[in-house]
Amino acid sequence: MAAPQLKSAMTSENAPLIAPEPRPGSNLPEFTVGDLARRLKRSIEEEFGFVRVRGEISQPKKHSSGHCYMRLKDDSAVIEAVCWRGTMAKLAVRPEEGLEVIVTGRMTTYPGRSQYQLIVESMELAGEGALLKMLEERKRRLAAEGLFDPARKKRIPFLPDVIGVVTSPTGAVIRDILHRLNDRFPRHVLLWPVAVQGERAAAEVTAAIEGFNRIQPGGRIPRPDLIIVARGGGSLEDLMAFNEENVVRAAASSAIPLISAVGHETDTTLIDFASDLRAPTPTAAAEMAVPVRGELLAQILDDERRLLASASRAVEDRRNRVEGLARGLGDPRALLEGHAQRLDDRAERLNLAASALLERRRTRIGELAAKLRHPREKLAQAEQKLASESRALDSALRHAVTTAGGRFDRVAGRLSLTPARVKLADGERRIADLTPRLDRSYAKGVADKAAKLASLGQLLESYSYKGVLARGFALVEDRDGRPVTRADQATPGLAVNIVFAGDAKVAATVDGGTKVDSTNEPTTDTKAEKKAAPRKPRVVPVQGTLF
Repeated sequence: MAAPQLKSAMTSENAPLIAPEPRPGSNLPEFTVGDLARRLKRSIEEEFGFVRVRGEISQPKKHSSGHCYMRLKDDSAVIEAVCWRGTMAKLAVRPEEGLEVIVTGRMTTYPGRSQYQLIVESMELAGEGALLKMLEERKRRLAAEGLFDPARKKRIPFLPDVIGVVTSPTGAVIRDILHRLNDRFPRHVLLWPVAVQGERAAAEVTAAIEGFNRIQPGGRIPRPDLIIVARGGGSLEDLMAFNEENVVRAAASSAIPLISAVGHETDTTLIDFASDLRAPTPTAAAEMAVPVRGELLAQILDDERRLLASASRAVEDRRNRVEGLARGLGDPRALLEGHAQRLDDRAERLNLAASALLERRRTRIGELAAKLRHPREKLAQAEQKLASESRALDSALRHAVTTAGGRFDRVAGRLSLTPARVKLADGERRIADLTPRLDRSYAKGVADKAAKLASLGQLLESYSYKGVLARGFALVEDRDGRPVTRADQATPGLAVNIVFAGDAKVAATVDGGTKVDSTNEPTTDTKAEKKAAPRKPRVVPVQGTLF
C-alpha cells in the first residue's frame, strides 16, 4: 500500500503546515520528522514568545563567533540558553558560573538536536544578595591577582598642576568638584565626559582612565598629575559600572595617581580598592587633591617667622660663644704690633746685610783684579817663552844631526842623512812593528787567563754542595743555620730546617727515633773501596768541607 501524498509541502519554517491525510484503517495523521519539528517550534514560539526566567547560570561558554551558550537551572530542571553576539555587548551583567539571574527572552527550539532553548535578550541579577555574592567573588579573585595590594598604591601629589576628572559633564558632581577646588586652591582641570550609569558606563570610564595615561608630557594637551573618578550616590545597580573588571584593572594599572569618589560615604565599589586613595564623596576628593591656599599661606608665614626666630637665636648664640672665646684670647692688635716691629727690624737688617755683602763682593773683585796681569804682558811673556824653546829645539836638532853624521839645511828645511841615520830609521820601523805584535800577545794572554778562570769556576761549582742537593740530596741544619752532620746532634725535639735544591727550606722537628748502627755491615761504598784498593789512586785536588 503506497504512502499517502501530502497536499502541500513547504520547506520554510514559517510556512503553514497542512495536516496529512490519515492512513486507511487509522485516524492518526503521519508527519515527517522535519514537519513535526517545525510544528513544535511554531507552537512553542507562539506560546512563549516573551518570557522572564529566573535561574542559576551553569556552564557558560563563549564561542569564537562571539555568541554565548549557557544553561539556566534550578533544583528541578535545566533549560539551554543562548545569547547572540549583538546582545552580549548590551548585557548589564556578564554571565558567570553560579550567578543567579533573571533572564528576559523568547523560547524556541533547535531541531538539529531536538531541544528547546531560551534566546536571551536581557539579563539582570536575581537580587541584591546574589549581586553582593558576585561582587564578593570578583573582589576575592582580583585581590588574589594583587590588584588591591597596598604596595602598588602611589603617593598623591601635594599640589598637582593639572587634575583630570572622569565623570558626567551634566551632573552636580563636576560642579561640586570645581567649586571646592576654587575655594581651596584653583587648579587647571581637564574633564573627560563619560556615562556613569548604564551599559556604556564601564567601557567609557575605562577608556577615560587609559586616555589620560596616554597623554604625553609636554604636548598640546597637558598631562594630568592626578585623576579623580567621581559619581554621585545611587543604588547598588546604579554603581555597577564601577564594579566591572575592566574598570578595576584600568584603575590599578594607571601610572597617574588616582582618587576614587564614587557614591556616598557608605557606598563601596571595587574601584575603591584598586585606586590609590578613596574619597567618601566627590567633594571630599577635591579636598584631598589640593590644600587650602589660605591655610598654606598661613603655614608658610608661620614657618617663615619660626625660621627667622630660630636663625636669630642661632646667630645670637654663636655671637655669645665667640665673645666668650675671645675673652680667653690675647689682644690681636698687640700680637700684630710685636710682629710688625719684628718685621721692621728684620727689613732693616736685611737692607744693611745686602749693602755689606755688596761691599765685600766689590772689595774681593778689586783684590782679584789687582792680581791679574795685563794681556799684553802675558803675550810678551808667551813670546819670550816661545823664542826660548825655539832656540833650544834648534840647538837640539843641530846636535842630533851632527851626531847622526848628517846636516840640516835651515834655509831649505831639509835633513841630509848619513848611513847611521838610515840604520836609526830601520830601528824605528822595527819598533813600530813590535806594537801590534805586543797587542796580539797581550790579547792572547788575557784570553788564556779567562779560559783558565772559567775552568776553575766550573771546578769550583762542581765542588759546591748545591750541586749535591740538585742530585737529590738534602741538607739538615738547625734554626741558627748550623749544619747537623752527626746523629748524636739530632736530639729529640730539635727544630731543624731541611734545605733542598733551589734554596727551598722545610721546617721539621726531630721525633727522637732510634739510632741505626751501620758499623757491623759494610756499605756498598765500603765494599767498592776495598775492591778498588789495589788500583793506583788518582790525584785530585784537596776538597774542604762543604759547610
